[in-house]
Formats: sequence, C-alpha cells, structure tokens
Amino acid sequence: MPTFDIVSKVDSQALDNAINNAKKEILNRYDFNGSNTTIELDKKTNSILITTENDMRVKAIIDVIISRVMKQQIEPSSLDLSKDNYPSGNMLKKDVPVKQGIEKELAKKIVKKVKDSKLKVDASIMDDQVRISGKKIDDLQAVISLMRGESFEQPLQFINMRS
Repeated sequence: MPTFDIVSKVDSQALDNAINNAKKEILNRYDFNGSNTTIELDKKTNSILITTENDMRVKAIIDVIISRVMKQQIEPSSLDLSKDNYPSGNMLKKDVPVKQGIEKELAKKIVKKVKDSKLKVDASIMDDQVRISGKKIDDLQAVISLMRGESFEQPLQFINMRS
C-alpha cells in the first residue's frame, strides 16, 4: 500500500549557515558599529537568541535573519516571531524559536482537510508527523497538491513516498 509522510523540519546546517551569515552582515553594518549586539543559535533548544540595545535594532536584525534564511531555502514561517522582546539590564533580548515537527492541533487540521477532500486515503497522526496511505499513488499525489494549496502556520514537506 503506497504511503508518504507529511513533516515540518528545518535543515539544521542550513539554519546554522544563515545565522552565521547574518552575524557577519550585522558586524559590517554601519548602524550597528560599536553596539553590543549578539545573535546566538542554540542547537539543543532550536532557538535563536538576539541581544541588542533597542527595539529598532531588534527589528533590523530580524529582517537580516529572515533574508539570510530565505537565501538558504528555509521558509521564514518556520521562525516563531510571536514572542515579545524582554529587557535584561540595559539590553533587550528576543528569543525566536524555530518550529520543528507538526504539533497536535496542526496535525488534526491536516487530517481533517484530507478527510474532507473525499479522497480514498487514510491519514494518521504519528508523533510529530502525519502519515498518508492509499491504494493509488494518484490519490497520494492529489493529497500533496491539496496540502500545497492550503496555507498552514508552518512549512510542510512530503517525504518517504513508498509504493
């Protein structure tokens, strides 16, 4: 029985390259000359920590990070920018988590979309991914095109196509 998985993953090496390029760009920018700005990628918690002096610089850093992430073919929607800045002494900090895996609520939405499409496939939630199985590969390809047509909170990838 043909199957494939719907996942949401970010290539850690590409993200590391994007953050390193953003650090270099910030160091060379005139408006950041002499500032105590740092950008750190925590690979264990999969988040980016930005530390700088004011809100304007935080926004400029986020713009640089988004442009660098896009150049590495990573969707900017995989960065969770919803958290607010928080003060730490005379500095501002912002924690930007990187979304990995599909959360339960999003997985339920995906399964509901697949079932509402009336295609002859089965959708099941497996940890942080959704497995789609069906009798025909054409049905699976129809599910992929359906998912690409929808907009979810984070980017989706379609892997492990087996027949």
